[in-house]
Order: sequence, then C-alpha cells, then structure tokens
Amino acid sequence: MKIAVVGLGVAGSYLLNRLSNEHDVTGFEMQREGEFQAVCAWGTSKNELSKIMQPLGIDFEKYVLFRGKEMSVDLGNGKTRTIPLIGLVTYDKHRLEVDLTKGKKGRFGVKATPSMLKDEGYDMIIDCTSLHRAFLPKVKEDLWIPCVEYKLSYDGHRVPFEDFFIRPFKGLAGYFWYFPLENGSAYVGAGDYYKRHNESLDEFNKANPGKIEKKIGRPIRISPPKYCEPFYVGNVVGCGESIGTVFPLLGEGIIPSLQCAELLCENLDDLPAYREAVLKKFEYFNYVYDMIKLKFAGKFSMVRHLPLMLKTYNAMKKMEDRFGMEVRIADMKDIVSAY
Repeated sequence: MKIAVVGLGVAGSYLLNRLSNEHDVTGFEMQREGEFQAVCAWGTSKNELSKIMQPLGIDFEKYVLFRGKEMSVDLGNGKTRTIPLIGLVTYDKHRLEVDLTKGKKGRFGVKATPSMLKDEGYDMIIDCTSLHRAFLPKVKEDLWIPCVEYKLSYDGHRVPFEDFFIRPFKGLAGYFWYFPLENGSAYVGAGDYYKRHNESLDEFNKANPGKIEKKIGRPIRISPPKYCEPFYVGNVVGCGESIGTVFPLLGEGIIPSLQCAELLCENLDDLPAYREAVLKKFEYFNYVYDMIKLKFAGKFSMVRHLPLMLKTYNAMKKMEDRFGMEVRIADMKDIVSAY
C-alpha cells in the first residue's frame, strides 16, 4: 500500500520504520528537519522498550541516559514514599525518533492536510498527531491536562534530587516531576488539570536554580481509547495519543503508543480487528480513568470505591516490568489517600 504517516513522534516514527519494509510509506512532520524536538519527560521502562525496538534492529541500551534505582513520592506534611524501580530509565527520545526515520521517506516542515494527501493518492493515512487528532472526528469526551516542562542543567549548583521524584497535585489532578538525565541535568515539569503547574514549577526553580536549556509546553490527552472512537474513518486510522493511549494515572504515553503501533501493524488489513485489539489491550485504562474522574470531582471514597482501586492495582501489578517499578498496594493507598 501507499501509506502516509502524519506526525513523527514516538508512534509515527516507529510506524514509518517498521511499515517501510513492506509498503510505500511517507512520514509527514510539521517541525522542520534539524529543528525537530521530541516532547515529554523521556522516562520509560527499559525492559519494554528493549523488546519493542529489538525487531527493528535497534539496541535501546545505546539511548539510555539515566538508570533509576528508586522513586521518591512526596505525600505532603513532610512524608515521603520510596518506590523501588526495576528498569525505569530516562533515554534520548529525540535521538531515537530521529534514528527511526533515517533512510526512510520523511517530509519535515510539511503540514499535511486531507486534501493534499488525497491528491497524492494514499491508500491509508495514519493519524499520529496526538492531541490534535487532525484527520479524525473530534473526541466526544476529551479530557486533557496542560503541561509545562523545562530541561535544566545544574552545573555549579547542587542537584535537587539524585533519582526520580514526583509530587502529585491535590485530587490527583496531575503531578510535578523531576526526571534525571545525564551530566547533572534533568527534565523538571508539571501538569495539572486545575492549572497549578506553572506556580509549582516557578517555586521549585527559585528554590533550586539551574540553567534553562529548553522549555516545552503542551497538553496531554488522558481520555482512554474507550472514549476516543472512532479509531478509523474511511482510509484514515488513528494510532497513539490520537486515540487515547496515555496512561491516565501517570500521563505516560511512550510505551502505550508503541504498543498501539504494534497492534496496528499486526492488523493493518483488518481495522475492525485493530479496534477490538486496542480496546482489549487498554481496558485497564478505564479503571484508572474512572478513579481519576472521581478524584477530580471530590467524590472518591476509599471504602466505596475500593474495588475500583484494586482493579487498577491488579492490572498494574501484572505489568511491573512494563511500568519499570514495583507496584505495591500500600504505596497506591497512601498516594490516593494523601491527595
């Protein structure tokens, strides 16, 4: 087939690389080549990314910047939870995405439109435009969280944290994060449904001065696939965040988007089967999303909604390697109770 992949982020760059072996694939990216920037905090599970990249002949180890040992979670009132990590790393997301497009047909600095791609005769258009969902109908229940992130270097200053650190916002409406990179640098960011993230970042940066290397701001969609249908219309099919593959509790979309891309590759000739596979794969997102919405509304009860929290815990516990951390019910209970 002649395929257009629109958006060369995590899912789009993977699809361009993998599908080019059997199809005539062109990737379209609005950012110009050489100015292309990968967004988000670059935190992921080495275990899962290594598996996903291996069939493409890519050694994920080459991209790892920092290997976490434990994550500190601020519970407020001077209390902290420490969660053991089992493969959580930060990696050079930008370099990996660029490498995935090398030797492939990528058109950078081009804003693809439906009419343009129709004129160019593509058999399939894959919408990897994340929140924009540029080629698919609007989502009916679209819940998104605004985020801002700084890349900071602390050369000559004390590094605020030696390992991963997060601080949830009240109502689990988002969280502040500190993800170490290499050579005393880090991604420091925050996202909050109630827009308290900028204030939180300003306070942190004043208390912990560092050199700002880069600033990125963009919202992320946390509505799960269940609420992001249709996944396909005509010859257009969505993949990744455009159809809701961001884990609502953590705002983490790297691995889910790549898993979604794998499902699309496996079901490229059967889009109804792709839809069913996506809904099944990410069914556990629904439990988390329902819990988050109850917290947002101030209606969550640890007693009444315990079954919902246990469903979330059980789903995550089975996938510790995928999350790169030990999943413990006591941690989840303390975090949900504190916020």
